[in-house]
Amino acid sequence: MSDTNEITRILNNSHGRDCPPEELLPLVYSELRTLAAARMARESAGQTLQATALVHEAWMRIAGQSTQRWDNRGHFFAAAAEAMRRILIENARRKSRLKHGGGQIRVELEGLELASASPDEQVLLLDDALAKLQAEDPQKARIVVMKFFGGMSGGEIADLLGVTERTVERQWAFAKAWLLREIRKAAGA
Repeated sequence: MSDTNEITRILNNSHGRDCPPEELLPLVYSELRTLAAARMARESAGQTLQATALVHEAWMRIAGQSTQRWDNRGHFFAAAAEAMRRILIENARRKSRLKHGGGQIRVELEGLELASASPDEQVLLLDDALAKLQAEDPQKARIVVMKFFGGMSGGEIADLLGVTERTVERQWAFAKAWLLREIRKAAGA
């Protein structure tokens, strides 16, 4: 049985109870590590957080939630993406407080994808803009988290949200433009 099928089996067999972490971790660790490594490759030079540490911290957060239930593989990886996002934001905030007294910098993202390398200050600007998007359109914000922080494909997100892949891509394009406008506004551009 493939790991994907095994993950689904474990989640389905839990029937609303906690999934046994000792069964789930060996199956998802490699994929979580790959997602974290890809995300960390987009971080600024000098990043002190390593992909392995990011995976371990994310796992501790999602597996340690006694009330957390995952309906399927996509739901689990969306939760992992959100945990990684929060860890990176907390790390960026901590470093920003220590280095710059919490000041923000001007962001030039003309022609760049949101997933390009971003220093800590840009991650904080993105998080602030994402919080505003969450208030206006929670589904678009979820798509950004799953795609940008979780490395999920449009098809995986579509399956998880119960919409078409075209809808996800359209909402992703809108969300990127919206976030860029908000980041520029916050940066004083």
